[in-house]
Amino acid sequence: MEEKVIKDMIIKILQESQKSDTPLKEFGVFETVEEAVKAAKFAQETYENQTLETRRKVIEALRCGMRPFIEEIACKTVEETGMGRCEDKIQKLQLVLDKTPGVEDLKTEALTGDNGMTLYELSPYGVIGAITPSTNPAETLMCNAIGMLAAGNAVYFSVHPGAKKISRWVVSKLNEIVYESCGIQNLIVTITEPSIEAAQEMMTHPDISLLVITGGPGVVRQGMKSGKKVIAAGAGNPPALVDETANIEKAAKDIVIGASFDNNILCTAEKSVVAVEQVTDYLILQMEKQGAYLVQDEAIIQKMVDMTIMENGAPSRKFIGKNANYILAEVGIQVDFDVRVIILRADKIHPFVTKEMLMPILPVVTVTDFDEALATALQIENRLHHTATMHSQNVGRMNLAAKKFQTSIFVKNGSSFAGLGFGGEGPTTFTIATPTGECTTTARDFARKRRCVLTDGFSIR
Repeated sequence: MEEKVIKDMIIKILQESQKSDTPLKEFGVFETVEEAVKAAKFAQETYENQTLETRRKVIEALRCGMRPFIEEIACKTVEETGMGRCEDKIQKLQLVLDKTPGVEDLKTEALTGDNGMTLYELSPYGVIGAITPSTNPAETLMCNAIGMLAAGNAVYFSVHPGAKKISRWVVSKLNEIVYESCGIQNLIVTITEPSIEAAQEMMTHPDISLLVITGGPGVVRQGMKSGKKVIAAGAGNPPALVDETANIEKAAKDIVIGASFDNNILCTAEKSVVAVEQVTDYLILQMEKQGAYLVQDEAIIQKMVDMTIMENGAPSRKFIGKNANYILAEVGIQVDFDVRVIILRADKIHPFVTKEMLMPILPVVTVTDFDEALATALQIENRLHHTATMHSQNVGRMNLAAKKFQTSIFVKNGSSFAGLGFGGEGPTTFTIATPTGECTTTARDFARKRRCVLTDGFSIR
């Protein structure tokens, strides 16, 4: 009993010292990586001594406390990054607050028998180093913060320089909410000026126990060299396969909504369509009815290619995440309605098909039958194993495609974002760990699995 009283006193002293020494402005934002990680480590050592009920209280405070700022965050993100649509980002942020799992995701496993009982429990890593992208900065920050704090960790966010203002604001606000809910400061930290050098310093810092990387192949490769455990999201180029048995009207609607959502900057979004020739014309017609704009002039298509793909073969940042109307205007096409996505007919080796463009340009590849459709879609997906979608009423074909794709997310007869829990069952995530195999990450992925054995006891069968 005395030990518990002393422990409680120490925790209270630590909390009070944090309250008195830390200014209430720019919570969790530091000048250097060293300062930020040191503060997070101190905070986590306090946090890990708290109850699960405290963690639940923190997560609930984050869900409620961030909700009034959703619209502001969405519009500030578009303003800073120049990517996406404010109204779509609002929906993504609401999804994060509603469907990111918390402490309830940390399931205990138990085995009992003649030799006693064994428990498998999930415990914190400590301080997690998380890298976030410019495409979905606030969504990734909030989603990861909920999952990582639910698992008992602190987190250092190495944010993309292209979204540093909104990312810093979100980190500060998250920290303020956490502080007000449990009295612990700096469980979520970042630095004022993010950079490649700062990210590399974070990756090798001895007090960072786990790396969670939501970024491009380059930063993933860098993380893999750190010698630490890595949870990494990888590249994707999701095809949408449509066969002749599909409900074409629904398929067209689902594909347009998914490919155009936030101007296609989600890595899970449909990046191309592979359709059997029997239904291609009707599919395109139905897509036009859903707000797609069909470009047929080969000269205009080539102009779009030259404009949106740089000499090094990468998509031009000028057009990533931009509205379809903006892209059309740049090639001399003025449209008097809000175009959701630009569609065009293309072959399977067209650059718009083979590259992950991250903009609302959707090529449609025509094939003769399902066998060719599956082979073509697999070629386009290029064994990235990220995401694929399929529209069909043939269960056998869907089962075969699921086995062949081996993607982290495979959506059947729905929009791609159903795989993130938006209009589909299951939790949401904005870190889809394909290269390292965790799939759609949740709190349990941010916790260490530990085996606790008691011999000759608690087996009562």
